Amino acid sequence: MLRTTIACEEAVAHLAAFDAIIDVRSPSEFALDHLPGAVNFPVLDDEERARVGTMHKVDSAFAAKRHGAALVARNIARHLERDFADKPRQWRPLVYCWRGGQRSGAMVHVLTAIGWPARQLDGGYRAFRRQVVAELEQLPRRVRLRIVCGPTGSGKSRLLRHLAACGAQVLDLEEIARHRGSVLGALPQAPQPSQKSFETQLWSALHAFDPRHPVFAESESRKVGQLRLPDALIEHMRASECVQLQLPTEARVRLLRDEYAHFEADGPALMRQLDCLVGLHGRERVENWKSLAAGHRWDEMVRRLLEEHYDPAYHRSINRNFQRACSAVQVSLDSDAEAGFARAAAALAGD
Repeated sequence: MLRTTIACEEAVAHLAAFDAIIDVRSPSEFALDHLPGAVNFPVLDDEERARVGTMHKVDSAFAAKRHGAALVARNIARHLERDFADKPRQWRPLVYCWRGGQRSGAMVHVLTAIGWPARQLDGGYRAFRRQVVAELEQLPRRVRLRIVCGPTGSGKSRLLRHLAACGAQVLDLEEIARHRGSVLGALPQAPQPSQKSFETQLWSALHAFDPRHPVFAESESRKVGQLRLPDALIEHMRASECVQLQLPTEARVRLLRDEYAHFEADGPALMRQLDCLVGLHGRERVENWKSLAAGHRWDEMVRRLLEEHYDPAYHRSINRNFQRACSAVQVSLDSDAEAGFARAAAALAGD
């Protein structure tokens, strides 16, 4: 008889062996975080789950289970007719819910009764989350990091993109966090993931790296926007070899205006973010920056922000936080042209 449950560690080590990873939790639970590659086929949606929970408190556990079972059966039937109708006899899904209980158990019971070799994740998402947290304490130390340093606007993210294009291993923390890391770093129409989702994506990326080759990452503080880097990762980053990227001020201004063009198109949003710096620089200086922006004197405003805010902050922190920054490999570019970044990336990737 086919064993329908599978231990979390075994399942996670062989995720690619499954034809699908099915998360039967509600959409809001799925949005918060889920296993890599999972698709959401809820057996209870958010409203249904809340309704059953209320019945459990107000009426009785029996009434809640009776009502919930009807909803679950109806939803599974819909998935069978709409989502699983084209699946072949050999289709092998991994199914999970919050803790490997009734929701995933109901789905697996029906799938195996039909004849599909479905497996239920023992312990559910909760067991997976425990594994992620535990492994994030060890995984960073298994890779050899090369940290790309450089003041704001020097093109660190651009260099990482070219390194990835060259086939180098890249851990793009700002891409995963959907944030550029500074007070102006929020991306338009792109909210940051939850902390749990961020950590799952880091865990997945670290698992995929080949320890025989270096992994390039950008120098970051402990937080990227509202998301906190795992302690083991930030500590390993700060002890790793560094690459210092240098770019002329004029080129940095052009690069920043290109990457932050949305602020030039949305003056009120820029003003709100600049107000966040009043505590550091005082109202008078911030009002001077805002006046330059209001007058569309963009080059001057960006240059002043670099000279008065970003560069001093960078120089105060880099040698204090990154132990090997003082012995970094120097990469000096004379412009923000993509071709120069491509050549620099090719040279670094070939080291």
